Amino acid sequence: MKSLPIGILGSGKGSNCRAILERIRSGDLPAKARLVVSDVLDAPILDIAREFGVANAYLPAGRFRTRLEPAIEEQLVKMLRDAGVELVVLAGFMRVLHESMLKAFPRRIINIHPSLLPKFAGLEAWKQALVAGETVTGCTVHYVDERIDHGQILAQKEVRILPDDTAESLHARIQVLEHELYPAVIAEFCKGYNEASHQAAGWSNKSVV
Repeated sequence: MKSLPIGILGSGKGSNCRAILERIRSGDLPAKARLVVSDVLDAPILDIAREFGVANAYLPAGRFRTRLEPAIEEQLVKMLRDAGVELVVLAGFMRVLHESMLKAFPRRIINIHPSLLPKFAGLEAWKQALVAGETVTGCTVHYVDERIDHGQILAQKEVRILPDDTAESLHARIQVLEHELYPAVIAEFCKGYNEASHQAAGWSNKSVV
């Protein structure tokens, strides 16, 4: 089986990045991490990339708070293409992607979010669920589009909210689910990539989950 070349973008601790790289290292996930990119110079996700021997780079975002400057997003596209990336995996990347990335990687950018979308998009979704008095929440993997936490849902996992849950305890249990779900979804993309390779056809427009 051919290894699916992936690129991982993140801004923070990188726990999902670690979960993915561990599955790749163990042989459970037929992917190859070609590049990890962060918009934060000292983000721990870059240390994780180095720990696993994955090429990594800091990409300054520019003057905007929630997105990359257009020229910098074009630079990101070039970095990923030069690395041979076929699937872009967002792992806590705190920037909204726009036309350059979405056109360069159509239906090939995915994200994981700590809620059962469409409920509770945005920051600290587990806290939003607690405040709303929900009894169930979870995590969602979805395609990325130009809106925040919005694209087509690929897979979800649920977790019950316990009566004595704090924001910290609930978030920890959601992260356990994330570390299972994200590699599983990427594995489905790997299958689609290999099927398309055997058929000499494009795989990027195929919904594989």
